[in-house]
Amino acid sequence: PSYFIIFKLFLKHYRSGRPIVAGGGGGAPAAMTYRRGAKDDGCCSVGFLKCLLHTFNFIFLLSGCAVLGVGVWTLVAKRHHLSLLTTVTYASTAYMLLLAGALVILVTALGCVAVCRLHRCFLLAYTFLLLLIFLMEAVAGIIAYVYEEQVWNELADGLNTTFVESYGTDASRTEAINDLQRSFKCCGANGFDDWKHSVWLRKNSRTNNKVPDSCCKTIGIGCGKLAHPSNIYYDGCINALDEQIREHLIIIGAVGLGICLVQVFGMIFSCCLYLRLRDYRRHPQYY
Repeated sequence: PSYFIIFKLFLKHYRSGRPIVAGGGGGAPAAMTYRRGAKDDGCCSVGFLKCLLHTFNFIFLLSGCAVLGVGVWTLVAKRHHLSLLTTVTYASTAYMLLLAGALVILVTALGCVAVCRLHRCFLLAYTFLLLLIFLMEAVAGIIAYVYEEQVWNELADGLNTTFVESYGTDASRTEAINDLQRSFKCCGANGFDDWKHSVWLRKNSRTNNKVPDSCCKTIGIGCGKLAHPSNIYYDGCINALDEQIREHLIIIGAVGLGICLVQVFGMIFSCCLYLRLRDYRRHPQYY
């Protein structure tokens, strides 16, 4: 019976992982901890971190689609207006978001494989790519907010020149100007008088049109002859274009910087899982 009791105590200590102290012969007691019974549980367990990363990947995929959508919307829906700007800053922010959104979809797939297979090299690559996308979106967001303060100066310096020099000579800009005047119900950069100094008017001096037909409230062939001034928009397009670009830049900045905050959690979770798996490789008896 005494041996049976000792065996039960030994088994109990073995399962609990607590140290079993043995001594004898007057020597110093020796301690030994049986770790095989320890469990991988709690808030930093591999299973819990896998669950967090799967949830993050789903949210990250949705955010990537949103970023991709904003980039495509900016480049497609506003493609005419981009040609009227003297710098490529506005277009650059959209291209950066477009690239970041495409990378998000690929990185999400890599993250799912890394988490499912618990592959440390894939996790390391996943974390690095998250950091890369984080920097791209942060830069795009910051540029958008900085450029938002400079839009008016750029338009004031260059929009009138674009109108008077490019209309009728550059097909893409001519189409963009017509679209702008029809959409915003305006005429010229600062006003309809801008067309008096345009290259288009000098080349078409034989016609009676004083402003393009896109300046008319009721558009028709030859409506820009000013025979009926009440049918012409008097206000320039600069204020309306400035307001629209500012609104779009605020959206781009908010999307870029907002999703950056989400990615911080993903990088933290992936680093924690990477370190946890390193301990798992060193001491598999813990798990």
